[in-house]
Amino acid sequence: MVKAFLTLVFLCVGMTISAKTLIHAGYLFNAENGTIEPQMSIVIVEDRVANVLEGYVNPEPDDIYIDLTGYYILPGLIDMHVHLTNESSRNAYLERVTWNAADYAIRATKNAENTLLAGFTTVRNLGDSDTVTISLRNAIDNGIVIGPRIFSSGKTISSTGGHGDPSNSLNQRLTHDLGPKDGVMNGEQEAMESVRFRYKENADLIKFTATGGVLSNAKDGQNPQMTLNEMKAIVSTAKDYGFKVAAHAHGAEGIKRAVLAGVDSIEHGTLMDNEVAALMRDNGVYYVPTLLAGKWVSDKALLEGYYPPFVEKKALEIGPKLQSTFSMAYQAGVKIAFGTDSGVSPHGENAKEFSMMVKGGMPAKETIMSATVYAADLLGEKENLGSIVKDKYADLIGVSRNPLENISILETVDFVMKGGKVVKEP
Repeated sequence: MVKAFLTLVFLCVGMTISAKTLIHAGYLFNAENGTIEPQMSIVIVEDRVANVLEGYVNPEPDDIYIDLTGYYILPGLIDMHVHLTNESSRNAYLERVTWNAADYAIRATKNAENTLLAGFTTVRNLGDSDTVTISLRNAIDNGIVIGPRIFSSGKTISSTGGHGDPSNSLNQRLTHDLGPKDGVMNGEQEAMESVRFRYKENADLIKFTATGGVLSNAKDGQNPQMTLNEMKAIVSTAKDYGFKVAAHAHGAEGIKRAVLAGVDSIEHGTLMDNEVAALMRDNGVYYVPTLLAGKWVSDKALLEGYYPPFVEKKALEIGPKLQSTFSMAYQAGVKIAFGTDSGVSPHGENAKEFSMMVKGGMPAKETIMSATVYAADLLGEKENLGSIVKDKYADLIGVSRNPLENISILETVDFVMKGGKVVKEP
């Protein structure tokens, strides 16, 4: 009888589970303390966890039963830095002048599906154009397409010519001076306007570029590109509107300014020094390392013609330094949340970041916590996400081996449930 219920639920993959669902988990990862608990029962009603019980509770006649006694069950993973509209290729810079918003939207839909099937049930999309990922977020929430929960920053806020100015290096006939509506600002007043335009377009958070970046076709990848007062104007306005703030930053001075301005997270943080790491730690600012992106760009920069000359030079200088910076930041006690910058690397391969974090000195259990409870804390969603406990969303993944002994098993997820819906079965 129990096996009949299992057959029934897998016939309903992708459909909403409306009855009470009972899952028997062979091993359950407790993200609150990083331990693994054997033989647990998870009770799900609609899209939430109703209870978590020790031992294998007998299913009632009307229950939908899922037998995962041979699997390690973890909370749905959270990637705090993705770009669903992007996909690295030799044509990426040409696409800027040949693609339309609809092209990016279609690609983002497929990337979102790949991300969810890889076990990432929630992502933070940090930068797009034409509100593509905001629309995609709404389509996913309304059940039109499948994908992770998306928290989108909408358009990245940048200074003129900065990392995030979409007109960088384009033919002069194709470019013009952009303004706050386009996420390009100069001065405190325009900084505030830029935030308000993100509120108007229904973004979930704010992202700005405190320094240069690797993939923008501009000379410097690490120089400060906003004044401290401009950053403070962005952050203070964002807080008025209830936004969390993420700051892209590579160079130490730009990171320092962003931390002093009051940001919630530093993305990449490649060239932070001990002083800046201590400042982040003491101010409770999260670090989102994106190690996978650093390795990807440094590898691709070795291929002739893959990147424009400016980008190739920056990729070789900055990309390889992320790994050692991560180790230093972890040893310094900086709070770390998982993020990959996928879109720089392929979507669906997000879990490769875990092995790189372990290589950098972080224990496997903490890498998983960085992608669950710590990420949920940075999102401001601790009540809903990050662990398998009563009243939180029923976001679960299953793998066939113990991830604390072999973290790379998270690269081959067998079971995915998002909000009580089975989207991938063993």
